[in-house]
Amino acid sequence: MNDTGFVEGQNVAIEYRWARGEYERLPALAAELVQLRARVIVAGGGEVGALAAKAATPTIPILINVSSDPVKTGLVVSFNRPGGNVTGLMTATSVLEAKKFGLLCEMVPNGRIVAMLTNPNYPPDAAGAVEVQSAAQSIGRQLVVLRANSPETIDLAIATLVSQRADALLVGGDPFLESRSQQIVALTMRHAVPAMFNFRESVVGGGLMSYGANFANNYRQLGQYAGRILKGEGPADLPIMFPAIFDLAINVVTAKALGLTVPPTLLARADEVIE
Repeated sequence: MNDTGFVEGQNVAIEYRWARGEYERLPALAAELVQLRARVIVAGGGEVGALAAKAATPTIPILINVSSDPVKTGLVVSFNRPGGNVTGLMTATSVLEAKKFGLLCEMVPNGRIVAMLTNPNYPPDAAGAVEVQSAAQSIGRQLVVLRANSPETIDLAIATLVSQRADALLVGGDPFLESRSQQIVALTMRHAVPAMFNFRESVVGGGLMSYGANFANNYRQLGQYAGRILKGEGPADLPIMFPAIFDLAINVVTAKALGLTVPPTLLARADEVIE
């Protein structure tokens, strides 16, 4: 927002509300922001957060950060002219799952069984699993889909992964799972399972690798839109954006700890290598 002349604490105030992975709390949190008469609502948490905000108000501008087609989910009328009080950014995370799977298979070329961790409360994860299943079948790999929506069920899912002798783990695009990346990193390292995440932050925290839209830049783009709306532009006329930056990050220290040699071709394509 600083890019458009707004500085928190000087000429703009920001109220934060966190569901912390408890998606059922989102409608009440959105209602609180409406009662505060927010000028703009930035709805994180993918589709579930966006839909909760849209249900809470037909008038306050809403900025979304979603992984699947916002036209199909009824959030906007079209990409170029959203037409209502909603606009924002589409990351296409579900489409990227097959790409992430392919990169993980390059890192673990001899792995025959790959697990995918998804959240049953986050619908785009189901679409992503379909994409990955198709990709796995095309190269003769077996995909095991695991489901978790709490810290406890993450523990159980990783235990299942180990019992089924999966060779690698692909973490789905659900925001809750990403928020638990440190738990997942610790578990996968304990059991020596190579894991692919969505954002570089997980790799900086010890995860093996990640591929996806640059998290910080996504919210920079949304912040610029927020500033433009505060200056008088309407969300109906602001096109849905797409991420400007995608990152492949690899932690070679983690790879070494897992007994992996990073293929030179994969290393050459990495945007960030953590050594």
